[in-house]
Amino acid sequence: MKEMVINGIRIRPGQSLNIEIAIARLPTHTLIDLPVFIRSSSKPGPVVLISGGVHGDEINGIVTVKRMLEENIFEPKKGTLIFIPLVNVYGFLSNSRTFPDGRDLNRSFPGNRKGSLASQIANILTNEIIPQIDYGIDFHTGGRMLSNYPQVRVDFKDKKGLKLAEVFGANFTVNSPHIDRSFRKEAYKHKKHLLVFEGGESMRLDEQVIQEGIMGTGRILKHLGMIDGAFPLVKTLKIQDSSWVRAKISGIFNASVSAGDEVKKGQVLAKISDPYGQVKVPVKSTFSGHVIGINNQPVVNAGDALVHVGKSQTAAEASEK
Repeated sequence: MKEMVINGIRIRPGQSLNIEIAIARLPTHTLIDLPVFIRSSSKPGPVVLISGGVHGDEINGIVTVKRMLEENIFEPKKGTLIFIPLVNVYGFLSNSRTFPDGRDLNRSFPGNRKGSLASQIANILTNEIIPQIDYGIDFHTGGRMLSNYPQVRVDFKDKKGLKLAEVFGANFTVNSPHIDRSFRKEAYKHKKHLLVFEGGESMRLDEQVIQEGIMGTGRILKHLGMIDGAFPLVKTLKIQDSSWVRAKISGIFNASVSAGDEVKKGQVLAKISDPYGQVKVPVKSTFSGHVIGINNQPVVNAGDALVHVGKSQTAAEASEK
């Protein structure tokens, strides 16, 4: 194990250690910490970050990481695991995606030690965590009333990241270029490979998605030689590009497809009607693909995102010929 120091604390090979990094105080003067859990082997190997709750209302991701930690599912035979189940404590306390000032942590990197709360936590992750790791898996969900089918997002140009995504084996592997000021891009700038797992929706627990996240993590850790166990490889469908089908009118949205479904170009995905039954407008897919996300909100406005359709890599390549 390479020498590791987090928040001034030295972690020795084979040591299990819980570190609390002080952030700031609430208006009540209650101290807020960022808990970091280290589980290391005495044998050298990769260092993998497993994190959740970058957005405070994405509870399913938090519970996924928490379960790995509390049930001691992964005991590394070499290398080190760093668990951070809840990154955005402030958002968690207020059932909010963002911080009290509305800032999004995942658009605040590399951060600033003297900046906003989001910037301060981004700075901690940039300086205390990213330098220590080789790989990472960051657990997310869809937004409010937006459900994502289990998927890993990775930039297909990152060949090492793409290989890890294939090993993870989510239902879909979605091509997602690095976003400026995001956790994933900041890690990549430091030559670290961070996968983003998306599944379910915010403020909801989904046991199937939790299990998908745990099994995918197990496959990666086994691939890296860090654990043993039964984590057989499964196939993932690569999504080259995707787009949201949006509402052309306002009204009551009634979907006729579910997340994960395969759809054809021109297929009716849903209908939008007025509250009186006088107007019914079909919502059609503009290309063939798979439903990788869906809006569960029944009342929509014109322009709202309704169904997220992904085009597989094979289909995308065929359409270009």
